Amino acid sequence: MVLSTKDKMLDRTYLSNATDVIEYLVVAMAHLPIEEVRVLFLDSKNRLISDEVVSRGTISEAPIYPREILKRSLALDASALILAHNHPSGDPKPSDGDVEATNRLAKAGKALGLTVHDHIIVGSEGWVSLRDWAEFE
Repeated sequence: MVLSTKDKMLDRTYLSNATDVIEYLVVAMAHLPIEEVRVLFLDSKNRLISDEVVSRGTISEAPIYPREILKRSLALDASALILAHNHPSGDPKPSDGDVEATNRLAKAGKALGLTVHDHIIVGSEGWVSLRDWAEFE
């Protein structure tokens, strides 16, 4: 039996392969009609603890609340996280707000000993890693 990427991730395999993470997020989010923000909460060995939708919005925006994400991270004893959201327009290009929210989350997480590995934006036209796009605090 072949396990899907989601099954492997939920089986707490290591998230050492960025391709599997991207593939999973694209399948899960690229064609949603509204923006959705999800967080992959990880343990100290980058194994998936939980994949949770933390916010839903409109066709053009969804709020990112660092306080709520960090509170949930602490409740799950997560050591790191990967933030992700989709752009229903199809174009994964990050907005200034996306970059600012990511920097706020990374800075606040760092103060709590929590690493934000990346913020991945997916759309039907592709995906963007904010880790590659802009420097985190």
